Amino acid sequence: MEENKYAQALAKYDTSLDDAQVKKAVGNILKNLSENDTPEVMKFLFSCIELTSLKTTDSEETIMALTEKVNRFDEEYHELPHVATICVYPCYASIVRDTLQVDGVEIACVSGSFPSSQALIEVKVAETALACKDGATEIDTVMSVGRFLHDDYETVCDEISELKAVCGDNRMKVILETSLLGSAGNVKKASLLAMYAGADFIKTSTGKEQSVATPEAAYVMCQAIKEYYEKTGIRIGFKPAGGLNTVEDALSYYTIVKEVLGKEWLSNEYFRLGTSRLSNLLLSRIIGREVNFF
Repeated sequence: MEENKYAQALAKYDTSLDDAQVKKAVGNILKNLSENDTPEVMKFLFSCIELTSLKTTDSEETIMALTEKVNRFDEEYHELPHVATICVYPCYASIVRDTLQVDGVEIACVSGSFPSSQALIEVKVAETALACKDGATEIDTVMSVGRFLHDDYETVCDEISELKAVCGDNRMKVILETSLLGSAGNVKKASLLAMYAGADFIKTSTGKEQSVATPEAAYVMCQAIKEYYEKTGIRIGFKPAGGLNTVEDALSYYTIVKEVLGKEWLSNEYFRLGTSRLSNLLLSRIIGREVNFF
């Protein structure tokens, strides 16, 4: 695509947002939080979890152990939904592929020089291709934030498009790192550019920055997804990640998706939670006692 094509795409949308108005709108939506605190919603949220291990100390043994827990969970809690995804670094994709025995659990890999995205496009392409070859069914990649902040939308979008071409039918989530974007208007611009460039999901954060996902960023991203769908008919998924520490955090994002996007997005095909911390908390809420399975 030519650079002016991206500018023309952005021109179709109102990106001059007022941060104070966004905060007020989120506050109004979250007044409905308690009505969504039900056993059915807890089970649904559990089914949206991307069980994630992205540690410097990861090894083949620890990733295999994590995957085996997912296998055991399916056997021991067969009446409950399983997690949506296991998310790891690309070098462990084959370990998850060879160990996982549960149908319907996706294998996600962070790729493209996660979490900084500071690498040559050739390196990002190679890493993504290798991850897919080794078993990744989904790819999480970080938008080139520095280039976006310097208005180099052409490079940002061309990279996303090139990586999506490598992914093929495998779904690609583009991480915006919203805490670094500076304003609600920039969050909306980044969301729209990522979608027009080929993202299947847009994701708030890597979880590697001090500031992480916020309900305000989620609200703006969901509004962008809604407007994009209205104009194109293409449904894009949403994934909050980073800083999801409590059941109430998960409920907040569920409520925003429900109120802004509607029930069509309330499936783990279009809504994910990038967290491992919440797995035991949600499981404990569902079972009715403290559980430390994961």
